[in-house]
Amino acid sequence: MNLIFFNPILVIVFTSWIIAQSLKFLIKALKGDVSFYNFITTGGMPSGHSAVVSALATAVGLSSGFQSPIFAVTAALALIVMHDAVVVRGAAGKQAQVLNQMIDKFLKKGFKYHHLKVKLGHTPIEVAAGALLGIAITFALWDLFYV
Repeated sequence: MNLIFFNPILVIVFTSWIIAQSLKFLIKALKGDVSFYNFITTGGMPSGHSAVVSALATAVGLSSGFQSPIFAVTAALALIVMHDAVVVRGAAGKQAQVLNQMIDKFLKKGFKYHHLKVKLGHTPIEVAAGALLGIAITFALWDLFYV
């Protein structure tokens, strides 16, 4: 039975995401913010996106070789995603903050509007923590599939 759900690399990638998001939930819960939304939201420590793409690149490197073209593709993808998490989504969050302030200042009272989410991106530390987590999880699980 060769189902996609039993692809070892996908299992490692999905496990990395679950662990990263669970850690994010626990960190926020310890700070008093207990909400399932913290499990699925963007931003926060550690970066789930970084954990996923780092786990993917590491697992592909281990399975296909770190000199392989497919590793180069996954490593480039990982760098793009992590750059986006800090720079692009960080800028979008700053824009959301300004828009929220403009709406508060210029729109009439009683206007029904939900503020835009401001914490969209990650700090470099959150991205690095997610990347290291994804790499560590890949090495920890690798022997379960490839012994």
